[in-house]
Amino acid sequence: MNKPLIPLLLLGLGLTLQAQVEHVDPTIGGVGYLLEPTRPTVHLPNSMIRVYPVRKDQLDDQIKSFPLTIISHRLGELFSIMPGEKGRTAAWDQETTTPYYYSTRFDGSLIQTEFTPTERCGFFRFQFPDKNAVVHLRNLRPGFFKSEAKDSVSGEEEILGKEPWQKMKAYVYGEFNLPVDVSSESKNARGHLTIKATAPALEFRYAISFISIEQAKKNLAREIPKWNFDVVKNNAKDVWNKTLSQIEIKGGTEAQRRVFYTSLYRTYERMINITEDGQYYSAFDHKVHTDPRPFYTDNWIWDTFHAHSPLFLLLNPEMSNDQLHSYVRMYEQSGWMPSFAVLWGDHPCMNGNHAAAWFADAWYKGVRNYDMPKAVEGLRKNSLEATLLPWRNGPKCALDDFYHANGFFPALPEGEPETEPLVFPNEFRQSVAVTTGNSYGDWCIAQLSRSIGKTADYDLFMTRSMFYKNLWNAKEGFMWPKDANGEWIKDLDPKFGGGRGGRYYYAENNAYTYNWDVKHDFDGLFTIMGGSKAAEAKLDQLFREGLDRPSFEYVAKFPDSTGRVGQFVMGNEPSFSIPYLYNQFGAPWKTQKRVRSLLDQWFNDDIHGIPGDEDGGGMTAWVVFSMMGFYPTTPGVPVYDLASPVFDDVSIHLKNGKKIRFTTKHNSKNNKYIQSVKLNGKPLNQAWFRHVDIVDGAVFEIEMGDTPNLNWATSPESLLARSAKLDPATLMVK
Repeated sequence: MNKPLIPLLLLGLGLTLQAQVEHVDPTIGGVGYLLEPTRPTVHLPNSMIRVYPVRKDQLDDQIKSFPLTIISHRLGELFSIMPGEKGRTAAWDQETTTPYYYSTRFDGSLIQTEFTPTERCGFFRFQFPDKNAVVHLRNLRPGFFKSEAKDSVSGEEEILGKEPWQKMKAYVYGEFNLPVDVSSESKNARGHLTIKATAPALEFRYAISFISIEQAKKNLAREIPKWNFDVVKNNAKDVWNKTLSQIEIKGGTEAQRRVFYTSLYRTYERMINITEDGQYYSAFDHKVHTDPRPFYTDNWIWDTFHAHSPLFLLLNPEMSNDQLHSYVRMYEQSGWMPSFAVLWGDHPCMNGNHAAAWFADAWYKGVRNYDMPKAVEGLRKNSLEATLLPWRNGPKCALDDFYHANGFFPALPEGEPETEPLVFPNEFRQSVAVTTGNSYGDWCIAQLSRSIGKTADYDLFMTRSMFYKNLWNAKEGFMWPKDANGEWIKDLDPKFGGGRGGRYYYAENNAYTYNWDVKHDFDGLFTIMGGSKAAEAKLDQLFREGLDRPSFEYVAKFPDSTGRVGQFVMGNEPSFSIPYLYNQFGAPWKTQKRVRSLLDQWFNDDIHGIPGDEDGGGMTAWVVFSMMGFYPTTPGVPVYDLASPVFDDVSIHLKNGKKIRFTTKHNSKNNKYIQSVKLNGKPLNQAWFRHVDIVDGAVFEIEMGDTPNLNWATSPESLLARSAKLDPATLMVK
């Protein structure tokens, strides 16, 4: 039996439902900075069906087709539908985009196309200017639709199909609301149906399954049992209003409210629940499983562990439990803890063992309904037995043995031929990123090992968590690559060196970003930088350091490093925690100023309003946290850093019926500096608070002003307490 995606979301919370969905504009960010744009995706939160018009970006005036759903975020589409006599790419106009409903009219044909979703089903409505309805369905495997015994059939309303990809299959069962003529053809091993009816309008309801045609038919009968497009549309709207109303805001500008709720909507694109009537198909062992709990997939964890996963742990702990449970199942089914868990299995992009941070963050925030010993077993295996190479998962190689023995991943001088055949082409070794990322991952495994009584493993992984120090080049003042002889790589430009995107030594960023890629040992990092004052000055300079070359040269080499402020990169995930580090130095006003500035500079309510690859909620979760005024700087430590709330009032309605409320006095564009904070009526003279302080509700009263209060949250006592917090066991939810 499926658990509903939004199970009585606001029951008992006493909320007055507000039309928060009206603030959402899915076209925000629809033109990408160099890389991928967002898509005006229509779906229910965390659901299988996700649909958008297939086109280059929001400026592309032609739509190629509409998928019946997508494979995974940014990894392609399944099936295809398009109205019109020829069913080809056509210019569009009169577009309406919302999370729950999409509509457009095509210029030449004047055909209007509408769509609205349920969890596993979709509903299209086409209106034609005459009585000649024509719709084309593509990418159905030939010989598998209802009319398989004939080339053409009249009066047929059912359509069956499957589309294979990546060693698995998607199935579709669909129905038209009128008798139709269906003709079929096959091209390039893919089926193409032309559907015709003598009518001015035609409706198509369908369901997707990853199990079977029969299951797809059951999904449709359950979720869209009647021909009523507007009922489905209104139900979808209600679901989104309930979901988005979990956070209520007051104040700010209309543009800021649009940015906030659009960002919150984006975070619900992933992970998706692929359970169908208590069963799910797993590509991790290519079997259909029965499980009383939902099975979730589509998680790009290099992107999501920073902010997306912590946001869901706060807002949706039970869903997070099921998602973590799904990762444990994936490990049991495949033998490895996955990295990017997508529909077809593990898609090991990027680097690092970042599922460790996710599990540690959940455990210490009291989200524990899964097999933690089994999870630690998988995380440990990935750290010690799997290859740490970027874009790979599976058994280790000689470079991994070197890492375990020497405490750093060995680098090659730029341009030197690769000696290890397992290195992924054009991604290289990323030696610094691998070392810093796995140091943090091992620190998280250490904490989890201690939590289940594995003291020897705790000691082992704590030692490994300090490997990052082996790549600190004190002379250069950067995290710097070493070769296999322990010699520093020569002639490296920390701004510009390291192959395309810095991937010889870093990952999508340069040395300036990776100086701060140590989330688990700030005291140790600041010490090797020369102390807190020196580290603070280095952080100041990060935002001020110039390029020393034409911008076009930089963006050609670092296309992922968008949203630059000096050498800081807002448009890429490893930078997210950096502006919050000023709280560590006793200079919280700098965090307040910088975070407000970054929000104003880079996150606007227009088609250019996202500075980098948004990655299905990976970046917009940072926006949600930062606009509310706090952020989880180190996932795995149950603590949040305070910044500068954008809104006058924020109410977060927790699933346990409690409420977290942030109220600010004298808040404005210029009044961005915290003067004082009260937590539950008591003065809070520190720029951070614990998860345990808010999990059963809390009230923050924040006084704002236009001048920094240099006496707030700057005392040695508050900083000492901040340092001590990095033992998560002392701060965990009991």
